[in-house]
Order: sequence, then C-alpha cells, then structure tokens
Amino acid sequence: MAGLAQNTPLPTNIVVHQRSRELGVDFSDGSAFRFSFEFLRVNSPSAEVQGHSPDQAVLQYGKREVLITEIEQVGNYAIRPVFSDGHGSGIYSWDYLYQLGKDQDVLWKDYLAQLEARGLSRDGNAEPPPPKHHGGGCGGGGGCGSGGCGG
Repeated sequence: MAGLAQNTPLPTNIVVHQRSRELGVDFSDGSAFRFSFEFLRVNSPSAEVQGHSPDQAVLQYGKREVLITEIEQVGNYAIRPVFSDGHGSGIYSWDYLYQLGKDQDVLWKDYLAQLEARGLSRDGNAEPPPPKHHGGGCGGGGGCGSGGCGG
C-alpha cells in the first residue's frame, strides 16, 4: 500500500507556510522539502487529476494563487490537503510526498513545458484554447452527439 513502504523515510515535521504558499516536509532521513501549494495542487494524486491511467491525466492550469485551507492526516500514512479552489480528494502518502520532493525540479519543468505547449497559463484568469476542428471523423464538425457518427 502506498505510504507504507518499509524503506521510505517518514515525515518528522510538516509545516504550512501560508505567507509563502509553501508546505515544508522534513523526513526521518534528513531530507527536507518545500513544496509550493501550486506544485502540490497540480500534482495531486487524485483520480480527477491523474486519471485512472496516464493517458487520462488532466493538465491543471490557473493554480498559481491556490492556497491550502486545511490539512487532514489520513491514518499513519498520508495527508489530505484541501485547496482554496475546492479540490480536496488527493491523498498524499508519505511515499508520494517523498518522491515528489526527490523529483520536484523535473516535475516542475515538465509541468511548465506542458502548459506552454498547450497555450495555458499558471494564472487563474487563463482560458483553455478553443478545440481545434480538423474535419473528418464524426461528419460535418458537429461532433458525435450531432448524429454524424454513423447512426
């Protein structure tokens, strides 16, 4: 079960820094990580963000100003932060938090590259670009609900 691997260090201290919008997590092996609230939000382990498989992941955008409004401990293996945008279904196991800390730089660069590639912004007023219609597929561009899919 995630969060309970024998070799994963356990958190010794978790501190919410509201002013800097960061969560500090110290681990028993001496590792210490500071995660921006935005980083935690866009990397939520919840199914609504990660999907049920990698190809179903939903890129999060407009989360630069997100806050953590509450944190609940889940058993002895995880925390569940609640974010100011209402998201609260992500359960961050100790394993997951530790791995986020180790991979933070790579994950952040990848996230920024994905935003740029899709024309999205970290700011809350960003709107996703309109869908591109390439013709073909389901008939005259009306989509599958318009009766253009063979039925």
